[in-house]
Amino acid sequence: QVQLVESGGGLVQAGGSLRLSCAASGRTFSSYAMAWFRQAPGKERAFVAAISGSGGSTAYADSVKGRFTISRDNAKNTVYLQMNSLKPEDTAVYYCATTRVAAIPHATFFNTWGQGTQVTVSS
Repeated sequence: QVQLVESGGGLVQAGGSLRLSCAASGRTFSSYAMAWFRQAPGKERAFVAAISGSGGSTAYADSVKGRFTISRDNAKNTVYLQMNSLKPEDTAVYYCATTRVAAIPHATFFNTWGQGTQVTVSS
């Protein structure tokens, strides 16, 4: 059974940067697409970014395009989310997720989750 463990969250000022990491274990990492979602207080969990199993395809929510970059290191079984030009509205718990296919599916098909890491952006 796959396990996902996020790290790298914290408190940062607006305009700053953070890099989140998600370490995966329990199955062949490169065979499956990975994604980041976030949930702000009082809001539903929302898609942020996704990457295919090979790393050759990525997708982003409009709200983070040009500021966030998703990447993966299949040798380290780790996916990353580089977040630049952070805004207070980026404050949320960020979750790593995976699915059962290599290509990026619809967001609803990501069904295995990590425990989340808190990101707080102060104004």
